[in-house]
Amino acid sequence: MARPILLGLGANVGDAEATLAAAVDLLGDVVSVEDVSSVYATPPWPGPGDPRHVPQDDYLNLVVRASGGPGPEAVLDAALELEALLGRDRAHEVRWGPRPIDVDLLLHGDEVRDTPRLTLPHPRIAERAFVLVPALEVWPGGSLPDGRRFADLLAALSPVEGIDLVGRLTEVPTTRIPRPDGPAAPPAGFVRPGLERVAREHGADGRPHDGGPA
Repeated sequence: MARPILLGLGANVGDAEATLAAAVDLLGDVVSVEDVSSVYATPPWPGPGDPRHVPQDDYLNLVVRASGGPGPEAVLDAALELEALLGRDRAHEVRWGPRPIDVDLLLHGDEVRDTPRLTLPHPRIAERAFVLVPALEVWPGGSLPDGRRFADLLAALSPVEGIDLVGRLTEVPTTRIPRPDGPAAPPAGFVRPGLERVAREHGADGRPHDGGPA
């Protein structure tokens, strides 16, 4: 199969399962969603004992496999706007703290980026069992553009602990989120002006800013 687009989603504020379901629904306006992994519960990172640790609830995480849609920068813009629509306020959140929603662009086919705005593949895939486990579920045999297989990366992290299967999103009611441009908006049409600033914050250190799992 062609190399897919992979996105990692996580949430640990409010009704996290409902938020994840709404996020997957919104992503369908940007890319063609082909598969959605099971939901997994994982403790926040970094863990207790690390000076960066922030006490908070466990995260619910999943991975979406998709195809089509715009280029990676446009997908990033849409992901950031999706987060804002679902209540994330990057300007006022605590680094490594709780998130109503977190959307990471993990892979975009064979695309490779290393810019202040976007790094592809996501630079921490190899470190995150909570990404690799659901990624293998939606893309068995998956690998990075450099040929490293997800299965080998996960094996290198063994023993893997603290990843608990929650279930599927299929039974979670999904409420359609109104887009700013209305229901007739084209794909990614819910992106509003001003996303350049947010995108810079997303990758201000040359890598996607990420305050918690997923």
